[in-house]
Amino acid sequence: MLGMLAGPRLRQVALVAADCQGTARQLQDAFGWPEPFHDPGVGRFGLTNAVFAAGDTFVEVVAPVQRETAAGRYLRSRGGDSGYMAIFQMPDLAQARRRVAAAGVRIVWSADLPDIAGTHLHPKDVPGAIVSLDWADPPESWRWAGPQWSGHAPAHSHGGLSGLTIEVTDPAGTAARWAEVLGLAVADDSIYLAHAGQDLRFVPVASGRGEGIKEVRLTSEHDVPPVEIAGVRFVSAVATPGGPA
Repeated sequence: MLGMLAGPRLRQVALVAADCQGTARQLQDAFGWPEPFHDPGVGRFGLTNAVFAAGDTFVEVVAPVQRETAAGRYLRSRGGDSGYMAIFQMPDLAQARRRVAAAGVRIVWSADLPDIAGTHLHPKDVPGAIVSLDWADPPESWRWAGPQWSGHAPAHSHGGLSGLTIEVTDPAGTAARWAEVLGLAVADDSIYLAHAGQDLRFVPVASGRGEGIKEVRLTSEHDVPPVEIAGVRFVSAVATPGGPA
């Protein structure tokens, strides 16, 4: 369990895909994750989704089901299935929002519920993905993952998200911008979320698809070979006993 959150933690990553069901099946086949949660609330954005628990972190697939959605535009701009969002759990969301405002970063969506809150940042202001700064009470809960995670954390496997690699045109500048909104420091175009055992790496665009999430790193209880799903490379290492859950 998370207990008191000492700093930002990468809690959820979202992919955008034309075929939600097919992409979800690929993830489940590769990692053996339990059945996903389908959030009816994303329908108001013209989307369908599937949210998988990976340890006590989450991998989501979203797919547009209506014309002219933000996710659909992102899908077209990337030329196909792609990494989409990086969602961080913050220990103090009010402070993070003040920091974002002071940095001149636009907010494209926010929600404040009694047990969870979210803040999506404009991708033009924080390049490489749609970054969201979120908060949950209690910290181990995560309403976005469904009723099982509302108000508590159910029994779950060890491991979870350990990092991202993001392709951007200006790695140093983008790393500094992400660090600014997260309230962290940069080292060699990377950001280390030390208490969570996670890192964010920023590299030059080499795919020909523009800026976006290139790689998702995970830890799990079993050895899983690298696999590409929805245009993103997933790399898994066996979790270290006693390491971050």
